[in-house]
Amino acid sequence: MNTLSFGLTRLLFLLLVALTGFGPAQAGTPGLTPNDEKQILHVVRSQLDAFAQDDATRAFSYAAPNIRHIMGTAEHFMEMVRRQYEVVYRPASAIFLRPNGDGSEAVLKLQLTDADGDPWIAVYTLQKQKNKSWRITGCAVSPANEVMV
Repeated sequence: MNTLSFGLTRLLFLLLVALTGFGPAQAGTPGLTPNDEKQILHVVRSQLDAFAQDDATRAFSYAAPNIRHIMGTAEHFMEMVRRQYEVVYRPASAIFLRPNGDGSEAVLKLQLTDADGDPWIAVYTLQKQKNKSWRITGCAVSPANEVMV
């Protein structure tokens, strides 16, 4: 990925946060239940497993309606991930941090390592759907030595 792609990715992520008003849970909001946390981790792990198996249909199934609408097809989605999110597509390692959120939206950070051993941070945003399942609404990736604002 080049610097322009990182900048654009971060800008789009920040725009998403600004437009939705989503941020860390505020005092008095319910937060995530242990079951929410478990489901959020499962969704992201499952999508990474689908990428590892080149299963575009399954990987796309974990995307929220906004992403599915933008990408159109599982094949377009997979091609975008291959080209723009190589470390997400094929991480050498992944460490999942504890998700946080307000019960309807969540943020999950991952510490990833690419095939060259370079560290990365991936920040996933997720939204609880009407059927109570969690789906991925976005992902921003940055080298771990860069600070995301």
